[in-house]
Formats: sequence, C-alpha cells, structure tokens
Amino acid sequence: MKKSKTVPAVVLLAAGSGDPELLSVRGAALLDQADVVICDPEVSSLIAGRDVEVLDVATAPTDAAAVAKALAEQARAGQHAVRVYAGDPVLDGRVLAEAKALHRSRVPFEIAPCASDISGIAAYAGIGLVGSRAKRLHVVDLLAGDVDEPTLADTASTLVIRNAADSAAGLAKAALAAGRTPGTGLVVVRGGTTVEQQTIVTTLGDAAADLKAAKLTGNGDVFIGEAVGSATNLGWFESRPLFGWRVLVPRTKDQAGELSAQLRLFGAVPVEVPTISVEPPRTPQQMERAIEGIESGRYQWIAFTSINAVRAIRERFEQRGLDARHLAGLKIAAIGEATAAALQDFGVRADLLPPAEAQSSAGLLEVWPDRDPELDPIGRVFLPRADIATEKLVAGLTELGWEVDDITAYRTVRAAPPAAEIREAIKTGGFDAVVFTSSSTVRNLVGIAGKPHATTVIAAIGPETANTAVEHGLKVAVQPAQSKIEPLVAALAEHGEQMRQTALDSGERTWRPSKRRGAGRRRAAGKS
Repeated sequence: MKKSKTVPAVVLLAAGSGDPELLSVRGAALLDQADVVICDPEVSSLIAGRDVEVLDVATAPTDAAAVAKALAEQARAGQHAVRVYAGDPVLDGRVLAEAKALHRSRVPFEIAPCASDISGIAAYAGIGLVGSRAKRLHVVDLLAGDVDEPTLADTASTLVIRNAADSAAGLAKAALAAGRTPGTGLVVVRGGTTVEQQTIVTTLGDAAADLKAAKLTGNGDVFIGEAVGSATNLGWFESRPLFGWRVLVPRTKDQAGELSAQLRLFGAVPVEVPTISVEPPRTPQQMERAIEGIESGRYQWIAFTSINAVRAIRERFEQRGLDARHLAGLKIAAIGEATAAALQDFGVRADLLPPAEAQSSAGLLEVWPDRDPELDPIGRVFLPRADIATEKLVAGLTELGWEVDDITAYRTVRAAPPAAEIREAIKTGGFDAVVFTSSSTVRNLVGIAGKPHATTVIAAIGPETANTAVEHGLKVAVQPAQSKIEPLVAALAEHGEQMRQTALDSGERTWRPSKRRGAGRRRAAGKS
C-alpha cells in the first residue's frame, strides 16, 4: 500500500540525462507514490521492481493527446498517475504538448523537472559551456534541421548540436568554412551520463583524423566552442578505474548493499545474484536449549561468526519476548565489522574482534584468551553458526581450554540458479569481474551457474575465500591486505586502474575485460 500523502493527480516527471541516480529528490518521492505509470522505454529501469501498473501507451511526440487522455482517465479513477520521460522534455517541448492536453481536461498536474540533458552530459564529460569569449549557448537538434552558417560562425557562443555524433566530421569542416579557427574545441559524447559514455576530445582542425581513428559510431551530441576543451582535463566520469565494469556480486540478497555501493563509487555496475538462501535449522531444539542456557547463565562467551548468526539469535529472542538486555554479563566476540555492526544495531557491543588484517576464525583465535579456571569459572562458549562445519574454530577454542556448544542456528542452502542470460554471461566472459566475499559464495556460484570465464577478473576477500576459488579452478587476481569490503573494492579498483593505464599506454581505448575479450576474438578472426 502506498504511503498516504497529498500528491497531484498527474505528475509529468523528467527522468534526466541518462543516469537514473540523477532523478531529483522530488521526482523520486512522486514516483514512490505512483499507482500507474506511462514510461518512455529508455528509462524503464526507473520503475523496475516498483509496485506500479505500467500502461501500454505509445509515447512518441505525436501521441501527446493519447498519453494525456490515458493519464486523465487514471486520475479520475482515483489513481496517482506518473508520466516518466527520458531526457529533458521541458527542453525538447514534449512536456508542453501533454501539459496543454491535460489542462484542457481540467485534471490537476505537476511538472517535475530534472537536470537538463545538456548540462548533465556536459558535467559528466567535464565540458565547459561558457568561457572568456563564449558567453551564450546555442542548441540545435540535427533531427529538426541543419545548422546554418551564421550559427556555425558565431564565436561568441558555444554550439551544442544534438543527435549529431555521426556527423561530427562534416560539422567540423562546415564550421571551419564558416570562419571558426582550427584550434576551436570539438567534443563528441555518446551515451552521456551512462556507463556506456564515450567521449572524444579534439579540435576542428584535428577532428577528421581523430574521429576516424576512434572508430566509434552511434547517436550522441557534439559540442563546439572555445570552452569545451576543458573535457581533456576534467573528464572525471570515464576516468574512474572501474568505469562501466559489470561486476557480479554473488551474495545473500539482503547483504549485497554495502558492496554494491562501494563498487558504484568507482564507476562499476554491480549485478547482484543471490547464491545463498538462509533458512532455519531443521530441528530447533538445540537452539531452544541454548537460548534457555543464556537465560540461566550457562555461558561465559557467545561468538558470532556472521550477520546471519546475529539475526538468528535476535529472531529467537524476539519470539521469546527477550531483548539485548538478556545478553548482559556475557562476553561477546564477533568476526568482521559487518557482524559487529549488526550486533550494535541489536544494542550489543562486541568485546572481542580479530585484528583488522585477519577477519577470520584464525584471526579471532589469535586474540582469544586462554581459559583461567579461577577467572573463568563458567568456561563455556556458545557458538551459533551455519550448518557448515566450524571445526577450526571449535578445535582452537578447545585447545585454549574452553568448552564449546557448537550449535546450528541457521542453514545456508544454494539459491535457485540465476536467469539464463546471467548464466550465459558468467560462462562466456560477459562480466568484467566477480567479487567473492566468502568460500560459500564461490562454491554456490559455481554450483548454480558454472565457473566464470577465464578472462573475468576474480576478486576474493581473504585467504580462505581465495583458496576455495583456486580449488574450483579459478585464478584469483585481487586479494586485499585486510579482509573487509572497502579494502576489497579498493584493491579491485587499483587492479582496474592498472589495466586502464596499460591499455592507454599502448594506444587502446578499451580496458574492460569483457570488451577486450571480444576485441581479441575479432582480431583473431581477422588474421585467419
């Protein structure tokens, strides 16, 4: 059920220049309240997974009346209807046509603007739109007609030509003929603000040779003027070390957020594939006795090895009407900062953590104290764990003099296989990297989807995970010094930057493993 808010009957929502994260705060809030949506196909990702009805209404400019009629009908039926446009419909006039039709129907509406295509693409490519001499901005859409000679010759304006990327060489020649100097900057941007963005920075004089050498085709925009050359130094978006990389994140679905967020910071596109399903133990009696043992003071320590172990105890507590106060007097150990954070969210602070560089069972044993019978009269440790064996930790604690109740708190089972296209991409090198955060993610991914292709970069969070990957025939290229999410992603980004620099030094424009694999096959085919 939608949250109860006062919203207009119809919203005309501009999605922006390509990156879905550029949607305005107001726009996102209005979309959250939508019951029905009419959406341009280019921005359908904005409504993926939302609880909305998508109306099958053609959204071409000539269908403005039909779109407005459908929106009005939904509004009169008490539905919150949102029209989602690709790009900036205020700039290209589409929103005006549909707004006029809604106005005639007397249906209340709101227009939610966005960062315009021009400023958004310019910002992502590092392009300046005004400079010391160019004080005006002139925009022409090549789909609507040719650029006239006075416009090409106007050195006091920056010229933006939409849908003109494949005509850039001809436009450069025409601008020179109109009187522009050969040193005037020219920038071509395809796929602006998306992970497919490709930018060519040149001048009018060098455009013909540079554009031919780039061998790029497809729709995009052309920027001409004295200010646009800033893209040479300010092109921050495409220079990120994992720009455009499709990175497979094989994790439990509800634990993928932090890793995916870190990957996006470096320009990657994370694709989350659940490989593990967490379920209760088949026989809950052991856990029930352990919870009773906590209440009766049977234990001195509880050792949490995962977020799921914390969740399992918390759920049992809530079922029995208990809370974090019932852990008072117990010493708490945790493996990993994420596990410690889950405990803190429960209201519990961990007393013992392994060193930052060894977030593992072995690392926890390094800092676990020997039992002193006088100081530790209880001498018993409760270890709630997955159904996967924890012999190393149990053996290590026993050697230190502790008694261990090693009890299954939850089961990890393989998730269902991912979609066919994901499995195909895994096997054929469609992913640039796979990031493994535990041995179980390695085993389960290979089990449900097969081994990643040899060209895919394999990143493992720690030595145990890396060893499991090697046992499954994978070559680990990235392993951080500390077994944590942030160092893992930083190490992958460093690896990606090295690949980028190597490619640029050799004159190549492509350094993504998935793209280089395809280029290699094409070169091999050309030699045969």
